[in-house]
Amino acid sequence: MKLYPTIGLEIHAELLTKSKVFCTCSAEFGGEPNSRCCPVCSGMPGTLPVLNRTAVEYIIKAGYTMNCKISRFTKWDRKNYFYPDLPKAYQISQMPRPVCLDGYVDINVKGAEKRIRINRIHLEEDAGKLVHDESTRSSLADYNRCGIPLIEIVTEPDFHSADDVIAFLEKIKLLLQYAGICDCKMEQGSLRCDVNISMAPKDADKLGTRAELKNLASLKAIERAIDYEIYRQTEIIENGEQVEQETRRFNDSTGETSTLRSKEDAQDYRYFPDPDIPPIIFTEEELDEIKTSLPKMPEERKEIYVKQYGIAAKDADIIISNKLICDFYEKCLETYNNPKSVANFILGELMRRINLGEADMETLPFGAKEFAELIMLGDTDKINKSNSKNILREMLETGDTPQAVCDRNDYWVKEDSGAIEAVINEIFEKNPQAVEQYRNGETKVFGFLMGQANRALKGQATPNAIKAMLESKLNG
Repeated sequence: MKLYPTIGLEIHAELLTKSKVFCTCSAEFGGEPNSRCCPVCSGMPGTLPVLNRTAVEYIIKAGYTMNCKISRFTKWDRKNYFYPDLPKAYQISQMPRPVCLDGYVDINVKGAEKRIRINRIHLEEDAGKLVHDESTRSSLADYNRCGIPLIEIVTEPDFHSADDVIAFLEKIKLLLQYAGICDCKMEQGSLRCDVNISMAPKDADKLGTRAELKNLASLKAIERAIDYEIYRQTEIIENGEQVEQETRRFNDSTGETSTLRSKEDAQDYRYFPDPDIPPIIFTEEELDEIKTSLPKMPEERKEIYVKQYGIAAKDADIIISNKLICDFYEKCLETYNNPKSVANFILGELMRRINLGEADMETLPFGAKEFAELIMLGDTDKINKSNSKNILREMLETGDTPQAVCDRNDYWVKEDSGAIEAVINEIFEKNPQAVEQYRNGETKVFGFLMGQANRALKGQATPNAIKAMLESKLNG
């Protein structure tokens, strides 16, 4: 009996608002513990929440990027449970009337197109964070994160492998980043994922008993946790035993999951309408305004790059896979409208520097304008293209403009025919055998002589000028 995994996701994404969802405390990541909270977000009696309008606009944007239906009427509920990181003992959330319903996201998994259905997206407030100290066997609560606006994206159980899940999460990260509503920094907890997995024969009438993997915060951990849980549940079923419905945690050190708490039945959160926050009725004009404010999304940009700019699809995929790089690329084109040349230099030299750890898109010491000017200098023979790499390296080190680097290192092309001829004459004197070989028909030595001349002139002449003079001298 071959078992088949079925997987559903609950993705939690913190929104990039300046303040929290029901108070004016800063929603910025970090800060000293408990320095970014107030009586409202820390649950003091008698306080009243005030809904953050931007957070509502952001969840609507999220819904549009995932092809959801937007509810014209939505309301707020209290989800009651006791846990030390939730000082109010309830969480303001949405149960029966979420903002977004019935969406979908198309993904590509190893060349195969798949459509993943979105059940719902609702808005809620994040809980705080417990910091555990194993040495003193104690836990401390940091409430800075309490009240940060959070959307929960709930999918249908449309995944059947870790590859499916990772492809979907990568797509969701892109959509949220391009929409400008979440930075998706999993290492900071702004994007987290709960994974529900069950195993059953492929044509079974019903799904198997599921286990929930809680609060996974990296793509690598999600992939490893899914693979282990598939293995664990398969072993249990093949041994004739029953998988228990429970919530499990993933241990990154061992690569295994372990029981966190049993969950035989759905927990009763005793939802009831929040009496302090009125429902919202959206007008068509408001929704249209939010929809038209969305920037170009990655697939739309890719289509432009491939069809209008003539860039290879695989190169366009690399550019759109990182919003910072994609925005940088489009900014470069405002200064130098040569899409292919700019793309080639980004994909080649800039990406090489990033992969070597010599550059970071978040902290580049120069702007797209200066980068585009560097490419334009090479394309217009103001500098030798072979020097472009050295100029970029120095720009990364100093933050100087390409013009300043060229002035300092005398990289400008002078096209002095007398200087080119003098250098070639000197090379001929030092390499008479190579000259003789060329004149006897061994033309492959031309590359050697060309390289010698390029190095000697240090980029002060274009390859075309050197080539023309070299051919003239050899054939004269």
